[in-house]
Amino acid sequence: MKSVQVLRHRQRLDSLFNQIGAFSGDPELQSHWARYLCILASGFIEASVRTLYAEYARTKAAPYVANYVEGQLARFQNPKMENILELTRAFSPEWEENLRTKSDGEVKDGVNSIVANRHRIAHGESVGITYATIVRYYESAVKVVDEIERHCRA
Repeated sequence: MKSVQVLRHRQRLDSLFNQIGAFSGDPELQSHWARYLCILASGFIEASVRTLYAEYARTKAAPYVANYVEGQLARFQNPKMENILELTRAFSPEWEENLRTKSDGEVKDGVNSIVANRHRIAHGESVGITYATIVRYYESAVKVVDEIERHCRA
């Protein structure tokens, strides 16, 4: 069974991507929206990782252990692939190895690019991210979240 919270977050973000994709006649407007989508995509990764692992802990561990895990997950920020892999390893070395293999290359680069661009945007730096680029990066983020969810549901 899929996480309702993650599914809702993804559906809202998918809907926004579709709406912004309709602005195909105005590349400058799409570029402005692409920066906003980048920030939302980073939040999606971070929130989804926290939610999935917290739900896993609630279903598999004693309540006090689950509370501790959720407290630790609240500190999880900056969802670069290496940070996600480190957190995953804390739950299962096998999950970490599987996620490392499945995210190698373009997927890893997409997730890391979302986070790097989010930092630049937040600090007022200029970024040249396009709508087409953030769509590809977001697809990578979804692959990572889906893989984590598969681990937690197995």
